[in-house]
Amino acid sequence: MPKRGQRGKAKIIGDPSDPRGMARLRDAFLEWMAARNYSEATVKTRQVYLNYFIEWCEERALTRPSEITKPIIDRYQRWLYHYRKKDGKPLSFRSQHTRLIPIRAFFRWLTRNNYILYNPASEIVLPRLEHRLPKHVLTESEADEVINQANVNEPLGIRDRAIMETFYSTGMRRMELIRLKMYDLHFERGTVMIRQGKGNKDRMLPIGKRAMNWIEKYMLDIRPGLVFGQDDGFLFLTNEGESFTPNRLTQLVREYIDAADTGKRGSCHLFRHTMATLMLENGADIRYIQQMLGHAKLETTQIYTQVSIVKLQEIHKATHPAK
Repeated sequence: MPKRGQRGKAKIIGDPSDPRGMARLRDAFLEWMAARNYSEATVKTRQVYLNYFIEWCEERALTRPSEITKPIIDRYQRWLYHYRKKDGKPLSFRSQHTRLIPIRAFFRWLTRNNYILYNPASEIVLPRLEHRLPKHVLTESEADEVINQANVNEPLGIRDRAIMETFYSTGMRRMELIRLKMYDLHFERGTVMIRQGKGNKDRMLPIGKRAMNWIEKYMLDIRPGLVFGQDDGFLFLTNEGESFTPNRLTQLVREYIDAADTGKRGSCHLFRHTMATLMLENGADIRYIQQMLGHAKLETTQIYTQVSIVKLQEIHKATHPAK
């Protein structure tokens, strides 16, 4: 896989001086996406994977979209299939799928805007994706064991407890928690507003009293001491007074999960899986779980009907003759 530029140096991908070259047209495509309110994360992701493709093309003296044919697209797809990472493992079919989607979108845009005469990517057959179950889901007692690892006798322990309680209570995504601001919480109603979640959609979620109590304690006793200079209003701050980066938040939660020694691995998303599974096992309608998780399609949520074995065990015990 082509390497990114060194840290602190913006590596130029493609020839920006060629108005019909990959780089200029890539930038125009990304600008088109931003102007149509695609999320910043989506635009950045497509830029990364288009850059991979452009670098691959440049290594083969292909610099313009007009030079790309269907056999070349097929060749790139085969290259992705045979590529091996540093650890010797291949790209997963999901990773291959993720890298091909931006290429298909880019060439569709080029064709519609008459930059090329035909779309060489129109017949891309994307890899079939496996519908995998979440590898690990915590039980109720295990979730409490993880959360209780936070040392609430220390300021940052209170913050960390509030973070994990929020994940557990709402099942929100990692970036949704990072972007939370103080005004997104409504203590009297017991709700939290997720603004511009996945797909640029807002949604309001209920949040449990236990989580709210820890958030309130953190906001009153700990957060003021973490603010340095201008306060941008983000709810959860690092000890440097900044909002969390995704990797830093992942590491923080992972360390607590590992410390609990439940035999299960994971990080922020583990609480999301756990919340959905436990609510389902306790009788929640899957449509409400879909709303909690912010899934656009019910099919995405239905994976939790397979994860939740408790109800199936109850029916099996009540109806199978060989009890």
